[in-house]
Amino acid sequence: MKKIVIFGAIILALFAAIAFTTSYQQQQKAEGNPFKKEKLHPATIEQLDDPNYQNIILPDELEKKLKNKETVTVYFYSSTCPHCKKTTPIVVPLAKEMGIDLKMFNLLEFEDGWDKYKIEGTPTIVHYVNGKEVKRIDGYREEAVFRDWFQSIQ
Repeated sequence: MKKIVIFGAIILALFAAIAFTTSYQQQQKAEGNPFKKEKLHPATIEQLDDPNYQNIILPDELEKKLKNKETVTVYFYSSTCPHCKKTTPIVVPLAKEMGIDLKMFNLLEFEDGWDKYKIEGTPTIVHYVNGKEVKRIDGYREEAVFRDWFQSIQ
């Protein structure tokens, strides 16, 4: 009986050590992140070094641009969304190629954006002119569809 208790305690200690190490590593990776948050979802942490997820816009920045009646194109995505993971490698390089400054808004980290910007699903790209929404596209599409959509907003 003592062996089972000792064995159980060792296993429990190992799991606790693994959990602590994982949490510590994620905290270290998240330090100084562009989202300006202390704690990030693990899926967001995985994307921090991905070149396709670098043009981040924070909620305050987006709100300021819209309030100042600026023109801005925003890609609303979630770090855990499988459709976003397929769409991002298409739209980010395409926008760059076409000279469009595509801002990235992470709805997993800033959940208020779902209601505030009337996002029903991800991915969603919204084009604002003079601070007002003029066009949107949502869901996974072929590159040609996104190219046509980007051309229509230029």
